[in-house]
Amino acid sequence: MCRSVDVKQAVLARNDDLAEALRDDLARQSVALVNLLSSPGSGKTELLGRVLARAVGRGLPVAALTADLATENDARRLARSGAPVQQVLTDGLCHLEARQVRTRLESWLPAGTAVLFVENVGNLVCPASYDLGETLRIVLMAVTEGEDKPLKYPTAFGSAHLVVVTKTDLAEAAGFDEDAFRANVHRVNPGVEIVRTCARAGDGVDTVLERALSARDAAPPHRPPLAPHPHGHGHHPADADAHDHHAHPHPATAPAS
Repeated sequence: MCRSVDVKQAVLARNDDLAEALRDDLARQSVALVNLLSSPGSGKTELLGRVLARAVGRGLPVAALTADLATENDARRLARSGAPVQQVLTDGLCHLEARQVRTRLESWLPAGTAVLFVENVGNLVCPASYDLGETLRIVLMAVTEGEDKPLKYPTAFGSAHLVVVTKTDLAEAAGFDEDAFRANVHRVNPGVEIVRTCARAGDGVDTVLERALSARDAAPPHRPPLAPHPHGHGHHPADADAHDHHAHPHPATAPAS
């Protein structure tokens, strides 16, 4: 058991080192990396597609990496925006790691990119513990998922710089209690901004884009108090809700809203 814990801590420590180096490299190129985390079915692909299309329409240089265990469906959907898009297939791994992002960017990153959006694997457990070198971490949740989601996944919501509520057009039908949700978010992440969105109606799209653009010029205005890993690097909260990541082979989505 101790050996398993040691291996996990070593993997996280190595990832943190690579993420910090990648963040520095991107900062020198004036590129902001925005990491989007959510459960499957939250509508993050639809929302990201709308954000990319809005940026392209404004002549803003954005690009996207999207990760899935299999298929390139999301990359094809996002490419309709007109933005440069690449797919990362994780071959069964339930999260992205910094080395996977860095490897892809070594051979692909459009010149002049201001914001690189990374759509992580649909999962609120494993991805929450892996820093990708992001400037901004956005955690999304659909109104259909339940107000207690932040309490069930405190690592994900507790490490967010921005929380985005999706599919707000379904809030009444789903019986979504927004006040309870906001209270639960702020229990695990006091002060974090919460943005309401409805991708189909375009609500909140500009706000998400503006938050991503502002991250390029400065650190997010909200920086949650992250607890350190046991190995002492201090980039992420303690992995309170994680399962054993090494149950998977270790090299390192969403219906429309």
